[in-house]
Amino acid sequence: MEKQLLVTGATGFIGHILCRRLIERGYALTILSRQAPESARAICGRVDVIKDLNDLRSHPGFNAIINLAGEGIADKRWSDNRKKELRASRIDLTRELVDVVKTWQRAPEVLVSGSAVGFYGNQGAQRVTEDTRPHDEFTHRLCRDWEEEALKLESDGVRVCLSRTGVVAGRNGGFLQRMLLPFKMGLGGKLGSGEQFMPWVHREDVVSGLLWMLETTSARGPYNMVSPNPATNAEFTRTLGRVLNRPAILPAPAPVLKLALGEMAGLLLTGQKAVPERLQQEGFDFQYPDLEAALRESTGN
Repeated sequence: MEKQLLVTGATGFIGHILCRRLIERGYALTILSRQAPESARAICGRVDVIKDLNDLRSHPGFNAIINLAGEGIADKRWSDNRKKELRASRIDLTRELVDVVKTWQRAPEVLVSGSAVGFYGNQGAQRVTEDTRPHDEFTHRLCRDWEEEALKLESDGVRVCLSRTGVVAGRNGGFLQRMLLPFKMGLGGKLGSGEQFMPWVHREDVVSGLLWMLETTSARGPYNMVSPNPATNAEFTRTLGRVLNRPAILPAPAPVLKLALGEMAGLLLTGQKAVPERLQQEGFDFQYPDLEAALRESTGN
């Protein structure tokens, strides 16, 4: 009998690749999407589509849930209203999801729920593991509250895994797509001092990591879903320039970024030297641990 999975965020940059991988592995998927069912199926493959979690109240239950919903953190400047939207798309939706799950006839075996290395806030150059004490700022509070909602299912005997994902590189989307045009025009360069770390990860490793959390019955709690080889912003932009055979010599000064982006500039000017300590200790293998190889695959160069 097919295992029944519920997926939120299924049509996103990571989600649509994950859905197709899950279908290949024999899972039957129901996804939460605001898109028309035919559009969602064109993106994700053979899936059932719901538009409202309340449609699943008093449901017989799913074997597992993967919760990736959330609006893009860097899509818009962080006004007060935008911060509310970011919290609602993550925290409120996860709270609603948990509330609906508690009405099911049987609880799921596992919930794999999204989070981000923004949980730790700005950590400078220190090595960041899952045990690192966070710096209190907006991204930390956003991720902390998001995770706390997901963890409420533990009291129902559900195994909960939290994927604290870094900056994801992959083809045809994500943050890298925004960087390609200025680099191809020879206008790329480091951001601010360039000394801040970018906890990057290839999309294929994120998808494999989510599957690992789903299927590894001993896995639970938070995992840093990042490459084992973190890079500074200067190293990242220099490598991207080399991959694209373009110079990376035009830096974006910190004051300009702060003027243009306001508080959100902190996403670009600070970072975390995050490492996937728990994933590696528990046996997960990365397909793209090397930055240059990851960028070459992501850009087709």
